[in-house]
Amino acid sequence: MIARDGLILIGIGVVLTVILILAATRYDSKSLFALSLIFGMLAVFTTFFFRDPDRSFDPAEDILIAPADGRVLAVEKISHPFIGEALKVSIFLSILDVHVNRVPATGVVDYVEYNPGKFFAAFQDKASELNEQTEIGMTSDTGHKLVCKQIAGFIARRIVCRLNEGDTVSAGNRFGLIRFGSRTELFVPADSRIEVVAGDHVAGGETVIGYLPEVVDDRLTESNTEGNRAEI
Repeated sequence: MIARDGLILIGIGVVLTVILILAATRYDSKSLFALSLIFGMLAVFTTFFFRDPDRSFDPAEDILIAPADGRVLAVEKISHPFIGEALKVSIFLSILDVHVNRVPATGVVDYVEYNPGKFFAAFQDKASELNEQTEIGMTSDTGHKLVCKQIAGFIARRIVCRLNEGDTVSAGNRFGLIRFGSRTELFVPADSRIEVVAGDHVAGGETVIGYLPEVVDDRLTESNTEGNRAEI
């Protein structure tokens, strides 16, 4: 399966390759034939880059799914204005990784915010704050707040996000992509259980990177309290 964002680019590459091959044959031109090979290789690479494989996982209420393919750069504690105390999982997508982004948890989108910026190499820490990015804040079905960031890299010049405020989403759903090398970050509550470490390679929409905090049933707690009081 190919991401729709790449179809035009792939089509242009294929058309140019065919035209150049025909022209090279007609005029017996080695230069045009060499040029057709270049465009042909670019078309093949573009097809490879925009691949969009189907992914699956065993669903669970508190599950956290990797929002992107790539190498985990760091898992660190930070403070985020939407979440409060949080854990940040940073994923670097090389030019060879699948660049389709996936929803990390089932829930509702609270906001989508685009921030223009620089284009530092995506593996550098400063890219997290300074690079062009789109930030998506959401609340999971279990009531936990999460944030996912799409961050452009040195080569990437376009971020695609198809989510809007108020959208209901499911874990693993495709929601956008970043072209040609980038970074994706996931922010979750600090007491979440993260099961990946720096250096791990994850697959978006497939790798379970952790679990949200256990939900405490307030009604059950209240009932137990009342029962204890009755016994006293």
